[in-house]
Amino acid sequence: MTWILFLQSAMVSRKKVVKAGFKLSILKSIPKEARKAEFWKRVIEEAERSRRSRRAVNLYKLNRLTRSGDVVYVPGKVLGTGSLDHSITISAFSFSKTAYEKLVKSGSTVLTTREFAEKYPTGSGIKLIG
Repeated sequence: MTWILFLQSAMVSRKKVVKAGFKLSILKSIPKEARKAEFWKRVIEEAERSRRSRRAVNLYKLNRLTRSGDVVYVPGKVLGTGSLDHSITISAFSFSKTAYEKLVKSGSTVLTTREFAEKYPTGSGIKLIG
Protein backbone atom coordinates (compact mmCIF):
# COMPACT_ATOMS: atom_id res chain seq x y z
CA MET A 1 0.00 0.00 0.00
CA THR A 2 2.78 2.46 0.84
CA TRP A 3 4.52 1.62 -2.43
CA ILE A 4 1.44 2.71 -4.42
CA LEU A 5 1.29 5.99 -2.51
CA PHE A 6 4.97 6.59 -3.24
CA LEU A 7 4.45 6.04 -6.98
CA GLN A 8 1.49 8.39 -7.07
CA SER A 9 3.42 11.14 -5.32
CA ALA A 10 6.43 10.61 -7.64
CA MET A 11 4.27 11.00 -10.73
CA VAL A 12 3.12 14.50 -9.84
CA SER A 13 3.63 16.71 -12.86
CA ARG A 14 6.09 19.52 -12.41
CA LYS A 15 5.36 22.68 -14.28
CA LYS A 16 8.25 24.77 -15.47
CA VAL A 17 8.07 28.20 -13.90
CA VAL A 18 8.89 30.88 -16.47
CA LYS A 19 9.64 34.36 -15.27
CA ALA A 20 8.25 37.13 -17.40
CA GLY A 21 11.31 39.31 -16.78
CA PHE A 22 12.70 40.08 -20.23
CA LYS A 23 9.42 40.51 -22.10
CA LEU A 24 8.06 42.56 -19.24
CA SER A 25 11.10 44.84 -19.20
CA ILE A 26 10.77 45.44 -22.97
CA LEU A 27 7.03 45.99 -22.61
CA LYS A 28 7.53 48.54 -19.81
CA SER A 29 10.08 50.46 -21.86
CA ILE A 30 7.63 51.03 -24.73
CA PRO A 31 5.01 53.76 -24.11
CA LYS A 32 1.39 52.56 -24.20
CA GLU A 33 0.43 54.60 -27.27
CA ALA A 34 3.44 53.24 -29.21
CA ARG A 35 2.56 49.58 -28.42
CA LYS A 36 -0.33 49.77 -30.89
CA ALA A 37 1.98 50.29 -33.88
CA GLU A 38 2.75 47.21 -35.96
CA PHE A 39 6.49 47.77 -35.58
CA TRP A 40 6.39 47.64 -31.79
CA LYS A 41 4.00 44.65 -31.85
CA ARG A 42 6.68 42.81 -33.84
CA VAL A 43 9.39 43.83 -31.34
CA ILE A 44 7.28 42.51 -28.45
CA GLU A 45 6.71 39.28 -30.38
CA GLU A 46 10.49 38.91 -30.81
CA ALA A 47 10.97 39.50 -27.07
CA GLU A 48 8.75 36.49 -26.37
CA ARG A 49 11.20 34.14 -28.10
CA SER A 50 13.44 31.95 -26.00
CA ARG A 51 16.92 33.20 -25.21
CA ARG A 52 18.48 30.57 -27.46
CA SER A 53 16.46 31.58 -30.50
CA ARG A 54 16.99 35.34 -30.22
CA ARG A 55 18.84 36.99 -33.03
CA ALA A 56 22.50 38.00 -33.04
CA VAL A 57 23.76 40.52 -35.60
CA ASN A 58 27.40 41.36 -36.23
CA LEU A 59 28.66 44.81 -37.21
CA TYR A 60 29.80 43.67 -40.65
CA LYS A 61 26.18 42.75 -41.44
CA LEU A 62 24.96 46.15 -40.25
CA ASN A 63 27.65 47.78 -42.39
CA ARG A 64 26.45 45.84 -45.44
CA LEU A 65 22.70 46.42 -44.93
CA THR A 66 22.66 50.08 -43.85
CA ARG A 67 23.66 53.47 -45.20
CA SER A 68 24.73 56.61 -43.41
CA GLY A 69 21.85 58.13 -41.42
CA ASP A 70 19.68 54.99 -41.31
CA VAL A 71 17.58 54.22 -38.25
CA VAL A 72 17.92 50.57 -37.18
CA TYR A 73 16.41 48.33 -34.49
CA VAL A 74 17.85 44.88 -33.77
CA PRO A 75 15.51 42.55 -31.84
CA GLY A 76 18.42 40.67 -30.33
CA LYS A 77 22.07 41.26 -29.54
CA VAL A 78 24.56 43.28 -31.58
CA LEU A 79 27.99 41.64 -31.68
CA GLY A 80 31.34 43.27 -32.43
CA THR A 81 32.70 41.22 -35.33
CA GLY A 82 33.59 43.50 -38.24
CA SER A 83 33.45 47.25 -38.42
CA LEU A 84 31.04 50.03 -39.29
CA ASP A 85 32.30 52.76 -41.63
CA HIS A 86 29.29 55.10 -41.42
CA SER A 87 27.07 56.48 -38.68
CA ILE A 88 23.60 55.15 -37.92
CA THR A 89 21.02 55.47 -35.16
CA ILE A 90 20.62 52.08 -33.52
CA SER A 91 18.86 50.32 -30.67
CA ALA A 92 18.77 46.65 -29.69
CA PHE A 93 17.89 44.33 -26.83
CA SER A 94 21.60 44.29 -25.92
CA PHE A 95 25.08 45.10 -27.20
CA SER A 96 28.40 43.40 -26.63
CA LYS A 97 31.11 45.60 -25.16
CA THR A 98 33.18 45.68 -28.36
CA ALA A 99 30.13 46.37 -30.53
CA TYR A 100 29.16 49.33 -28.35
CA GLU A 101 32.69 50.74 -28.48
CA LYS A 102 32.91 50.35 -32.28
CA LEU A 103 29.48 51.96 -32.77
CA VAL A 104 30.43 54.98 -30.68
CA LYS A 105 33.77 55.21 -32.50
CA SER A 106 31.98 55.28 -35.88
CA GLY A 107 29.86 58.24 -34.74
CA SER A 108 26.64 56.26 -34.42
CA THR A 109 23.91 57.11 -31.94
CA VAL A 110 23.14 54.21 -29.59
CA LEU A 111 19.75 54.45 -27.86
CA THR A 112 18.03 52.35 -25.22
CA THR A 113 14.71 50.79 -26.15
CA ARG A 114 12.85 53.39 -24.07
CA GLU A 115 14.62 56.31 -25.78
CA PHE A 116 14.09 54.71 -29.18
CA ALA A 117 10.36 54.15 -28.55
CA GLU A 118 9.90 57.75 -27.40
CA LYS A 119 11.76 59.12 -30.42
CA TYR A 120 10.11 56.79 -33.00
CA PRO A 121 6.66 55.84 -31.58
CA THR A 122 5.11 54.84 -34.92
CA GLY A 123 8.09 52.81 -36.12
CA SER A 124 7.88 54.17 -39.66
CA GLY A 125 11.12 54.46 -41.59
CA ILE A 126 12.98 52.06 -39.27
CA LYS A 127 14.92 49.06 -40.53
CA LEU A 128 14.33 45.95 -38.45
CA ILE A 129 17.48 43.85 -38.87
CA GLY A 130 18.02 40.42 -37.50
